[in-house]
Amino acid sequence: MTATTMIHTDLSGSMPLIARGKVRDLYEVDDSTLLFVTTDRVSAYDVIMGNGIPNKGILLCLMTAHWFKVLAAAIPDLRTHFITLDLPSPIPANLREQYQNRSMQVQKLKVFKIEAIVRGYITGSAWSSYQKDGTVCGINIQPGLRQSEAFPRGPIYTPSTKAELGGHDENIHPDKAAEIVGAKYAKRIEELALSLYNHGAAYAMERGIIIADTKFEFGLDKETDQVVLVDEVLTPDSSRFWPADSYRIGESQPSFDKQCLRDWLTSQGLKGKENVEMPDEVIAKTQGKYREAFERLTGQNME
Repeated sequence: MTATTMIHTDLSGSMPLIARGKVRDLYEVDDSTLLFVTTDRVSAYDVIMGNGIPNKGILLCLMTAHWFKVLAAAIPDLRTHFITLDLPSPIPANLREQYQNRSMQVQKLKVFKIEAIVRGYITGSAWSSYQKDGTVCGINIQPGLRQSEAFPRGPIYTPSTKAELGGHDENIHPDKAAEIVGAKYAKRIEELALSLYNHGAAYAMERGIIIADTKFEFGLDKETDQVVLVDEVLTPDSSRFWPADSYRIGESQPSFDKQCLRDWLTSQGLKGKENVEMPDEVIAKTQGKYREAFERLTGQNME
């Protein structure tokens, strides 16, 4: 695959832009359909870098499409917003190659204003919180756990608020999530998130990857009153992937994600700074991690 980098999208002559996120741009195909375009932008510490990771958007888009298929087969009553990877007809011929495989048509839904985070292992902010007071997002956790250890009673659900672009998500207790979206929907979101994580983690483990934690997003189909899985699913952007063969309890783990970017930003005193340009070696290392995760999980070769 030829290495290309798409930072900005412009389909203004074909369909209206609805929103720009940190990584995805959303266009309206028709009254019931959106086009999600996954760019090669990369964010860390809630800010977007000035340059991107070549073909990252293609890897994320195709990985999400793969997970939609795998998870729908494993969970019979799961609904996703995915329609097709085919491009809508209004996109002109001279742009179709650029947008193919980094775009998917999806059902337009009302998205719930929470992120459904599931943690299987104690790491990151959960480990920091646990060290302070023995809790994770206000949930009491049994004492004596070591860094990177699996939660003994199984994965925990720790939702967060969904901030606008430029804002910061806030970890909240599940009770607060119920206040935001309503108790009925909160219960279904929690059930689905835990089921998705358990199925996804088992699938990944068979392929040598531990999914330490991840986030899901859901929307509401108002016509059927169903909770629907939306956005990206179990990618290196939304999840913490660890190689199973080097897993060691009691220490931080190497990962298949943008941790090398976070480490570089921190070492250079650039954490939280806007429009930072990543050096070539950080780009290459991050790209390699994403590609290895994609190939292990999907069985597809991206060369």
